[in-house]
Parts: sequence; C-alpha cells; structure tokens
Amino acid sequence: MRKIAVIGLGYVGLPLARLFATKYPVIGFDINQKRINELQQGKDFTLEVEDDVLQAVLVESNPYLANGSNGLYCSNQLSDIENANFYVITVPTPVDKHNRPDLTPLYKSSETVGKVLKKGDIVVYESTVYPGVTEEECIPVLEKVSGLKFNVDFFAGYSPERINPGDKQHTVEKILKVTSGSNPEIGKLVDEVYKSVILAGTHLAPSIKVAEAAKVIENSQRDINIAFVNELAKIFNILEIDTHAVLEAAGTKWNFLPFKPGLVGGHCIGVDPYYLAQKAQEHGYHPEIILAGRRLNDSMGEYVASQVVKTMIKKGINVNGAEALMLGVTFKENCPDVRNTKIVDVIAALEDYGIQVSTYDPWANPAEVQHEYKLNSTKELPSSKFDAIILGVAHNDFKEINLDLLKKDIAVIYDVKGVISEKADNRL
Repeated sequence: MRKIAVIGLGYVGLPLARLFATKYPVIGFDINQKRINELQQGKDFTLEVEDDVLQAVLVESNPYLANGSNGLYCSNQLSDIENANFYVITVPTPVDKHNRPDLTPLYKSSETVGKVLKKGDIVVYESTVYPGVTEEECIPVLEKVSGLKFNVDFFAGYSPERINPGDKQHTVEKILKVTSGSNPEIGKLVDEVYKSVILAGTHLAPSIKVAEAAKVIENSQRDINIAFVNELAKIFNILEIDTHAVLEAAGTKWNFLPFKPGLVGGHCIGVDPYYLAQKAQEHGYHPEIILAGRRLNDSMGEYVASQVVKTMIKKGINVNGAEALMLGVTFKENCPDVRNTKIVDVIAALEDYGIQVSTYDPWANPAEVQHEYKLNSTKELPSSKFDAIILGVAHNDFKEINLDLLKKDIAVIYDVKGVISEKADNRL
C-alpha cells in the first residue's frame, strides 16, 4: 500500500495532500507549527482548500497506523513520516535579491526526507526548477543523509506543480499532470499514483530532466508573451492609442494569443525564467529573449507609477505630498497570495515621488504584508479622500466600490488591469 508524505503544506502541497488523502493514507508535513495547528483545526488561510473539503479528509491520528484507512494527518514531527514509502516534496523555489535561484528549501527538505528514507522508497519533487536539479542537486543530499544508493536502494520522480492560486475552476485534479521517474519502471509507478487521483489524466515524460524543462518553459513562455504586450502598451501609450482596444481588435483573428499587459509577480512566472537562464549561462549560453522579457516585466512597476504621476501633473495636482490609495497588494486577483507581488514596486516608486500611499486589500493578511515588505495595509476601506486611486489588482470586491466617494474634487484614477476603464482617467 502506498503511504504518502507531502513535504510542505503551502499553496501547492495542501491541495495535493488533500486530493491524495481521498484514496491513500497521507501525512502532510510542514515545519511551521502554526500552519499545522490551523490545518488540523480544518482551516486553510491560503483559501486554496475550502474548510468543509479539508475537514472531510482530516483524521485525528497517523493514518499509516490504521491499516487500509485513507485520510490526511498534518504534523511537524519527523517520526510521523518515517513509515511513508512515497514522498512528495512541494517546497518553494525562490530567487535571491540578485535573481539567482535559491535552492535552500529544496536542500533542507531533502535532508528531512533523507533522515527517514528506506530501501524501496520513492521521492517525487514538484518544485519548479531548472533541468538537472532533481538528479544533480537533490539526489546527492538524499544519498548523503540516508546512506542509501540512488536507483538501487531508493528511487525518484518529478511531477511539476500546476496549481493556479485563487482559481476554483482549474483545481489540481482538473489539470493534466506531467509525471516522470528515475527509470522507466519507476516512471510508470509514479504515473499510476498520480493518475489514480488526477481526473484530467497524466502525461508520462521520458525522463526527469524533460519534465523539469517542460515546467520551466511553461512559465517562461507566458512571461515573454506578457513582456511583449507590456512593450506594446508602452508604445501605444506614446502614440496615444488604446492598447486594450488594439488587443481586442487583433484578438478577432483565430490564432492570436489573448495576453494582456500588467504586473508580473507571483511564485512562478516572475521567478522561473531566471532558473532556466541560470542553467543556460552555466553552459555558456546567454539567453537574450528570456532575460529581455524579465527586464521589461520587472520595469513595469516604475512605469505604472510614472504614468500615474504624469496624469496627476496634467490635471494640475501637486505630486509632492499628494495622497494615493492603492487598491490591492496581492500578486493576482481574488486570492490572498502576496508572494513576489509587483504592487510593492509601484508603491515604492510612488513614494519616491513624494506621494503618501495607503494600501487597501480585503484579501491580503496585513501581518504578512508587513512581514514580507515592511508595508502597512488594511482590510478596511479608508474613509478619507485621495488625490490618486490606483486599481492595482482586479479583485471582484473593487468593481463594486464607489470611487467617487474616495476621490478629491480633482483626482486621478489609474486602472492597471483595465477592468474599470469607464471610470479611469488612464490605464495600462
């Protein structure tokens, strides 16, 4: 019987652990005691798994000990996962301040699994990485800590995560899953485990490196396409042409890709291209298009701020000392995820102009925003009036706000996402 341990219970790990628990005994392991406590109480503050859905699979004790019993038990105790035989590692893979891949979470989680690894066990990685990380970086850690030999005593696989935070339609079981194994036989075993719970089916890649490469180019492709339309937005703004109207017209062609301009943040699209670029540079190739796209997208926060200021000046608003309201601080709409949000770039640039910025987001946790970015945010809509209002995130909540009650007699409304264009003075 497969006894599954999911290492890391964030936006990726928890939905997967919950899904596996419908058919297998599952231990969800996380080093964050606060996170474990909330999950065992049936609460997920990332909002990726509804409370009733989570509570339906939760059990009060280690399900490995109840023969034939399915269910999810969350723990931060290493002893609870020592009897697992199928480990899934779902920790984040960020970049450092120089945009270099930071594999520390992968190293640490591999050490954790290595301490309990046994003969015959399978370790599957889901973290987004450049081709080669699983076998060249993670496996040596498992071997060193466990004392076991790879592909003799234990085996590995890679199945890239395809979680879309905040998306309640394309949930984990409804998205086709790429799988792979460290040899053909293990590949089939890994594929069978995932296929047993993924309704959309699976695609068994011929090798771990192919699966790793497939994941990293998915997000790199999106990043480059968004960079293209962001550049179009800059060009059409100079030409005084409505970018969204241009994209709508071009979109009438059957094979035109429907990308829109915007801020590119989050844990995937704004990060993963750097992983592929790093690997290419290690082998002597400088990836021009990938890095050019990254540079352009990373410049958009300052560009948005400059356009807000430009519009304010045209209206005769004194910029230095002005008060602005930022609507939204998460990296995308209708979710509480603030990882790598580029809204903070807009705020920083506005503050450089001497503008005082207040931030309102009913989805984001103010304590998390303060911890991550040293910024104050609130879940309560301010009652004061502002010289500028920036719709930074397209939360559904914002579409119902009466902006006239928040703006001074002379004020600017800037719509980053192009969702309230009829009310805005300017938009990206």
